Amino acid sequence: MAMSKTSIPLIHHGAHGKTVCVTGGAGFLGSHLCERLLAQGHRVFCLDNFLTGSVSNVAHLLTLDAFQLIEHDIVDPFPTGIARCDAIYNLACPASPRHYQADPVATAKTCSIGVLRLLERAKADCARFFQASTSEIYGDPEIHPQREDYVGNVNCVGPRSCYDEGKRFAETLISDFGRQHRIEVRIARIFNTYGPRMQADDGRVVSNFIVQALAGDAITIYGDGSQTRSFCYVDDLISGFLKLMAHEGPVPLPVNIGNPAELTVAGLAQKILAKTGSGSTLVWHPVPVDDPRRRKPDISKAISLLGWHPRVSLDTGLDRTIEWFSTGVKQGLPMASLPVLSNRPTNTSSNWQTPF
Repeated sequence: MAMSKTSIPLIHHGAHGKTVCVTGGAGFLGSHLCERLLAQGHRVFCLDNFLTGSVSNVAHLLTLDAFQLIEHDIVDPFPTGIARCDAIYNLACPASPRHYQADPVATAKTCSIGVLRLLERAKADCARFFQASTSEIYGDPEIHPQREDYVGNVNCVGPRSCYDEGKRFAETLISDFGRQHRIEVRIARIFNTYGPRMQADDGRVVSNFIVQALAGDAITIYGDGSQTRSFCYVDDLISGFLKLMAHEGPVPLPVNIGNPAELTVAGLAQKILAKTGSGSTLVWHPVPVDDPRRRKPDISKAISLLGWHPRVSLDTGLDRTIEWFSTGVKQGLPMASLPVLSNRPTNTSSNWQTPF
């Protein structure tokens, strides 16, 4: 299948461009991150096992010399042929209950063995390490909004624990490894994120409601709809990632990255119905086990430390996301996958000692 050159405006930084590894790079968040890194003039190795990621998410990047896609599971030994990295972003883990509960043992291994392998590579390369953690580590919170010093209320043996406790353990491993081996680490706790390239069938509330509304199907609400979430548009989230990773000097771990604008699930459903003009009805189902009642980030640290705050309103973000799903529906979902590039050796002349 022929592909035209990407329209991403590349900024050529010469020797200042870095070599960056993004695991989970063909996923929803990872593909947006790869785009932004390439636009900044960096060379990007994108690793993904395609459990939830898709080649279609990064198909427009495959013609770029600065981008290489490699099929890889982070639980396995790090692949050969990847140049020494200045930075490693770990976004490799299923993030929706439907996917991480499909194989909970694999999810736990990704958050433990997989993270350790990446940390060992970061140590060998003297690379700065970034972990995409999650607000799920707060569990069903007993304080509101959630601050980074809140230790959480998590069921360690429940159906969500492979992810919740997996991410909590990953934070422990990363912070201890960083102190013990003197590598720079960053941990972002991500709150509900939405935007183009969400999977239509991932079971998350925004994608569920949009897909159901566009199809004219009943909108499925779990519980009474009074539970709250705080939705951050993907562009804002990625900006937070980049600011956190670029910050020089000590970083108090971890940092909440999310939008503190809180909305009930029922309120979100009504908003999406209005925006799509759908005649879908609402149907109610029992709330899943350990599903949090409230979720809202305290982003004081991100504001003071990074000067970051979300800029895209929920209305604007939903309009963009609905437009993306609408286009996909017209073209027929899911989009056909493209072949994965093989793992091939490459050379680079990046300046390894320049701070990322």
